[in-house]
Order: sequence, then C-alpha cells, then structure tokens
Amino acid sequence: MAGGKETPRQKMIGMMYLVLTALLALNVSKQILRGFITVNESIEVTINNLEENNRRVLEGFKAAAENNPAAKPYYDKTLEAKKYVDEAVKYFEETKFEIIKKTDQVPNVDKNYRLDLEKGKIDDYDTPTGMLIGADPSKMIDGEHTAKALRKKLEKLVENLTKLIESMQQEQKTKFLKEDYEQIKKKIENLKPKDSDKISESLKQTWEVANFNQLPMAAVVTNMNKMIADMKNAEAEVYQVFAAASGKIALKFDRLAAKVIAPSSYIQAGQQYKADIFLAASSSALTVDMMEVLIGADYDSTTKQLKSPGNPIKIEDGMGKYEVQTGGQGEQTLKGVIKFKKPDGTYDYYPFSTTYMVAAPSVAIEPEKMNVFYIGVENPVVVSAAGVSPTNLQVSISGGGGKMALKGAGKYIVTVGSPGECKISVSAKTKDGVRPQGPPKIFRVKKIPDPLPKLGGKVASGVLEMAKLQLGSIGGVGAEIPGFDFDVKFPVMQFVFSAVVKGSLKEFKCIGANLSPEAKSVLQSLAPGGKCYFEDIKVKAPDGTIRTLSTVSLKVK
Repeated sequence: MAGGKETPRQKMIGMMYLVLTALLALNVSKQILRGFITVNESIEVTINNLEENNRRVLEGFKAAAENNPAAKPYYDKTLEAKKYVDEAVKYFEETKFEIIKKTDQVPNVDKNYRLDLEKGKIDDYDTPTGMLIGADPSKMIDGEHTAKALRKKLEKLVENLTKLIESMQQEQKTKFLKEDYEQIKKKIENLKPKDSDKISESLKQTWEVANFNQLPMAAVVTNMNKMIADMKNAEAEVYQVFAAASGKIALKFDRLAAKVIAPSSYIQAGQQYKADIFLAASSSALTVDMMEVLIGADYDSTTKQLKSPGNPIKIEDGMGKYEVQTGGQGEQTLKGVIKFKKPDGTYDYYPFSTTYMVAAPSVAIEPEKMNVFYIGVENPVVVSAAGVSPTNLQVSISGGGGKMALKGAGKYIVTVGSPGECKISVSAKTKDGVRPQGPPKIFRVKKIPDPLPKLGGKVASGVLEMAKLQLGSIGGVGAEIPGFDFDVKFPVMQFVFSAVVKGSLKEFKCIGANLSPEAKSVLQSLAPGGKCYFEDIKVKAPDGTIRTLSTVSLKVK
C-alpha cells in the first residue's frame, strides 16, 4: 500500500507481489503464475474491503454533517475527492477489463471475472504489451486505455486532490491542522507515477515499462489492481483526515478580549468597587446554527431542558450582540441561556444573569458661591452629569446676557449682564449622538446688593456712636457688604461731611474716600454729645454703576 499504516495482511500481499515480480523476471514456471493469481485475488479482496469500509465511513460522516454545521464543509469536500478517485478507478477498471477481454478472448468481463491458468491466457505477454506499450517501448503508443493514458489519469488524480486540500487549507471553515495537512498531502503524493533511474537492456525503466512491458497478463492485472487498491487506500485516508479535521478545528478560539465583570454597575461614593478581570476567548466560526443566545430563556438544571425558549439575538464573531431601548428606571435584570450544539448534535445549556441600573438623565449645575448669578462679578460654576466624563459634556447658557468660559474639567465661569433669569443647558456626547441631560436649570440674575458705609473700621447703618478718643481712627468713608461671598470692591467716589459748629451748620464736600483737612479738623473738634453726618456717599459698583449709600449719623459719646 502507498503511504500510511498497513495491516499485516497488506504487508504480506506487498511482499508476495515483490517476490513474484522478481521471479517472473527469471521466466519461471506456471507455478509462479498461480502465485500471481493468488496475490491478485488477495488484492481484490482488499479492494472490496476498502470499498465497504469507505462506504460506511462516508455514511457516518454524512450523518455527523447533518447534525453539525461545522462538519458539512468538510463532508462536501470529501464528496469532491470521492468523485476524483471514482473517475480514476473507473478508468483503470475499464482498461483492465479491455486487456482481459482481448487476452482471454471473451466477450464480457466485470468484477466477478476470475483469472484462470487452465482456461485463460494469463501467461500471454504480447497482447497486454501491445495494447499498453506498443511494439517499441522506447516509442510508446498513446491513446485510450494505454499505459500513457493510465499515467495521465493517476497524475490528474494527484493534481486534483492536491489542489483540493490546498484550497481547503486557505479557508478557515475547511482548514486542517498542520500535521493532518502534511499527512494527507504525502499520502496523495505517493500515488504519483515515478520513473526509475535504472537501465535494463538499454531501456530506461519508466513507470510504464516497469509495470506493463513484456509482463504476462496475470502480472499486468495484478499491477493494475494494486494501483486501484492504492487509490482506494488514499481515499480512505482522505475520509479519515477530513472527518477528523471537522471536529478538531471547527471551534478554534480565535477571538480573545479582556473582560471586566462587576457585581454591580452602580456604585455610590464611599462603597467598594469589585470586579473579575479575565481573558475571554470566542470563535468566529460560531454561527447561529451552532450557538444561540436566548434572552429571557429559563433553564431547568434538573431536567437539563429549557422551560421557556426566550428570544434569540444576533451572533457576530462568536458573540451575542444585545441591544435594548431602556424605559423604566431602577435596577434591571438581564438573564437568559446560551444554547450550544455539540459535534454529536446534542446541546449544552449555559444560563447567565446580570443586573444594571437605569436612571433618568440627570445633571448637577452648582454655583460655587451663591444660588444666584450676580452682575459684574465672575460666578464660578461646577457642572457634572451622572456617568458622563466632563470632557464629553456640552454646556450652554441663555438669557440674562450670560456668557460661559471653561476653566477646567467641569468648571466654568459665568458672567451675566442684565437682571432677570438665565438658563444653563447640559448635553452629553454619546456614541448615538448628543443627548440632553435633563431639562435646563434656571438661575436668577441680580444686581449686587448696595454696600453699607464703613467708618473707623465699623460698618454703620443709621446712627453710629463713638467715643471722643476713637474719632482719630476715622480718616474717611469706606463701603462693604457684610457676609457677602464675593470679594467685591466699592470704591468711594465722593461724600458730604456736615456738623454743627458753634451754632452753625458746616458742610464739606470730600472727593474720594478721605475726609478733607477742613472736615477732619471739624470732626476732631466735636465734644461729647456732638453730632456729625456722612451724607450723599457715592460709590462705584463692580457693574460700573454709581450707587448712593444711606446717610450715617455719628454721635460722640
């Protein structure tokens, strides 16, 4: 047999064949021809056994392919290989029958015909040689049912089978493991006719000459049956390797990805976050025929059957792709079953369950200073949205003459220009586009409140009493808003100082925040019980407007 492992019976036949061929070269008696008949009959039995074995293997392979979609491409290619082998075997059989018919001079020959030393002409050299080689072996004849035609048939078979397995090796769905590919390729290559380098009687021992020239019909038929057995043996190897390959690499895991699975996808500040991080493997060869992801299915682990079928989802690159439009808020549960078809056609079931939190779109827009925006100052604002990175937020303002400037991750400066209201809107950039994060938030826009006058380091409102000794601390008038969160300045532009001196009222207009020398002299001259007034105090507000503050009456204690 050609290549592969041989049974003891096949080895014995091979040895007998070699011995008988050698003895034939010595022109031995008819006892040797009877030996050829014996070897030929053994080879024919081997051919019949191979045919029966191949038939059973093919039937089993067909049944497996019907239950396992991954095996079907290999089965289809097996049928293609079978077609090539059947075509070559048929041609060898036809040629063999023609040789027997013309040599034994019988009208019909089929597989049941047996060589007979007494009735037939199995020792005839001339007829087979004339049909296959011709009169001159150095100029062999060509045409139907000649040695050259047999060689071409074998070479074409090797070419077709080689192209078949090479094309299969290029396709993921019919690929072989390396060792299987090398094994079957070598087996097919052994079928190819090979010439010998030896020269006998000035004649090169080509494949045709060595197998068919000047050999009796018994040897020629035995040689041809051996070649048929080799083809059948190669066919059996094809069946075995193709069937084995369909199970070996139908589920090659060629998709690797890092996965993180956490018990909860909603964590509050201060809680621990836990997760399992691992490398997940999948196969791009997994199709909906082999695996289904059934959302909502319920699996009974006792009966190992589905209690409810669920709804299948799309399979892509060996993974189920789940998408759903969320509606209700709160914790949601996703569960189901993965239904996997094994090579034998039965199913395994893998239940799964997970939870996720659905919340209404929300946004936090918090002023860092006060709950209103004030005209004339920079109003710091922090903006955040649940589950959205600050870099993916789009923030805008409308109304109140408002403007916004980004100062950092989620931090903005708001300036406004007119009293009333303004609105801040926040949207998030997502893979599905820009989505609003809740309704706009409304802020009041106000002018900064009027400050109170400040004398001698004291905020004054209405009447202020001071001791005679404290009058020296008053160098002018200031302005301040007690408890105001913004650091704002109100520079005093001017004010009027007045006091009763010796029964007459004296008024002094002071430019800026300081008392004029005359006004300061009058203030220092006041005796206990005396009064003075700070009136018409003009200050400049941060928004650029001029404010007039209330009058302060100072009484000396």
